[in-house]
Amino acid sequence: MPFIAVGEENSGHIDLHYEDHGSGTPVVLIHGYPLDGRSWEKQEAALLEAGHRVIAYDRRGFGRSSQPSIGYDYDTFTADLNALLTALDLRDVALVGFSMGTGEVTRYLATYGSERVSKAALLAPIAPFLLHTDDNPGIGQDVFDGFVAAAKGDRPAFMTGFLSNFYNYDVYAGSLVSKERFQASWNTATSASAIAAVACIPAWLTDFRADLPKIDVPVLVVQGDQDRILPPIHTGDRLPGLIDDLQHNVVEGGPHGIIWTHADQVNVALLDFLK
Repeated sequence: MPFIAVGEENSGHIDLHYEDHGSGTPVVLIHGYPLDGRSWEKQEAALLEAGHRVIAYDRRGFGRSSQPSIGYDYDTFTADLNALLTALDLRDVALVGFSMGTGEVTRYLATYGSERVSKAALLAPIAPFLLHTDDNPGIGQDVFDGFVAAAKGDRPAFMTGFLSNFYNYDVYAGSLVSKERFQASWNTATSASAIAAVACIPAWLTDFRADLPKIDVPVLVVQGDQDRILPPIHTGDRLPGLIDDLQHNVVEGGPHGIIWTHADQVNVALLDFLK
């Protein structure tokens, strides 16, 4: 299994696990919370069939990457992504983020620019800014404080509730989401670092509003209109006008986890965008 070193904590290296398959124009896939790079299986298959090189990695704290106690903020996550792109010397890359992974895409383009990047896709985006403040119509701090308390108090139970809303399981159980798929996601979520599971929640409140105007590549946004985790009213619906070159696709009936439940629609939009 390939790894790259992105830092150190005390006596140990912090390593990112990644998979690198296929050939052609490279696509880098950045997963969402609380899953890992394997959550992209339906997109990876479609991208490989279309002739792309596909690189998917596990964020620090998740999957087969190291599980340090430090670095769970978007500046560090983005530095990790930059280390991967640099180590593999990737050029003409399409960056594709899902959910929390859209934060890395946004912050990367604002911080490191587009020298290596040709296009970007934000699937179920987290930008521009989730928190309610005097100048932002977002979600109250108390909601996120509740998430932190729940994740600290009983992480497996928290993940059950989170994933239920991730997939709109009350609506799609047995049709678009099997009990086996739900269980596999829960297994992945609970095998992640307990520290990361809590520490990532404050990172969701990163303000990306200053990053968005710096994006100078074409951007695809795809989001379900029934997204309970990152409601469109606070996220994707606000992005037109904040990014210069934006294509905005709405998946009717789509929950947060559209890369699984509505994979065919997502893949068609993504492959058409990458042509």
